[in-house]
Amino acid sequence: MLRFEVSVEDLLRSRFALSPALDLCLLLRSLAGLDRPLPRAWATRLMPVFERLRRETELDAALALHAPLGGPNFVAPPPRGLNQTWTDDLSVIRATPLEAARQEFAATATGPSARDPRVRAVLDSTDAVPRIAEAMDQAWHDLLAADWPQLRAICERDVVHRVGVIGEHGWATTIESLHPGIAWRAGGIEISFFRGGTVRLAGDGLLLIPSVFVGHVAAHHEDPWPRTLVYRARGTAALWGEQETVPQPDALTALVGRARARLLMALDAPASTSHLARSLAMAPGAVGDHLAILRGAGLLVRARSGRSVLYRRTPLGEALVAGAG
Repeated sequence: MLRFEVSVEDLLRSRFALSPALDLCLLLRSLAGLDRPLPRAWATRLMPVFERLRRETELDAALALHAPLGGPNFVAPPPRGLNQTWTDDLSVIRATPLEAARQEFAATATGPSARDPRVRAVLDSTDAVPRIAEAMDQAWHDLLAADWPQLRAICERDVVHRVGVIGEHGWATTIESLHPGIAWRAGGIEISFFRGGTVRLAGDGLLLIPSVFVGHVAAHHEDPWPRTLVYRARGTAALWGEQETVPQPDALTALVGRARARLLMALDAPASTSHLARSLAMAPGAVGDHLAILRGAGLLVRARSGRSVLYRRTPLGEALVAGAG
């Protein structure tokens, strides 16, 4: 079992972040057969591109740094916050000192793939860092960039939901909602399916990262990462076409139409027009028009949060969604 000892100071410093680089690494691991397979439609679309990148770039050198139970910090640097971009991550990767990268190579590139002559030539070269960074950048643009706005919107909506749970029910409920195998006990977070003993956060707080590619939960409890839980973002199952325990909107569709029913169902957590458009793959203008109609019918209200206007269901909207189930 892995247990994070949590103090009041840790709770005050706990925060959420997004990590494009981590999601890219998780995607690459799935395509390489190291993690949970992608849904068939995504695998069919991305696998030919992945194989081409392995032939045409130094991607195999980056893949050689991954082990069955973990990956390198070099190509997945810790994120700073919710505004993290791939450009931010790539800058950190490119700025990695060669000696630091080689220390990671020695620790992680120990499998059979690292003995491939082509891979070994990259890892042993004096320009290993820029060559691997370039391969990762190409992988980002060819495999993930087109889908990232939608995936990012799912993660951002998850954070909005979790923050709401913190405000209404507290940190313990929020942490336990991340996965059935995570429990808050006696001032600590216990993860039953990990090994690692007891880890003290020591006032640095816990970093929480939603992801669409993580199987269920992943954890970082060693430097240079902060103590971190990576968890599956809400809405991922719908993205993958899996069954979710949510009401089916058939009756609601008959009443308000398919597009408006989808929007009402999606607003189980407050969201902006742009978030809804990206996560549901709808045109922003159409989303705005439908939201205006739903709001005029008394099914939604809106409120400003920072630079965004967030919509949420009214009690009448909640009743309609519940009745549809």
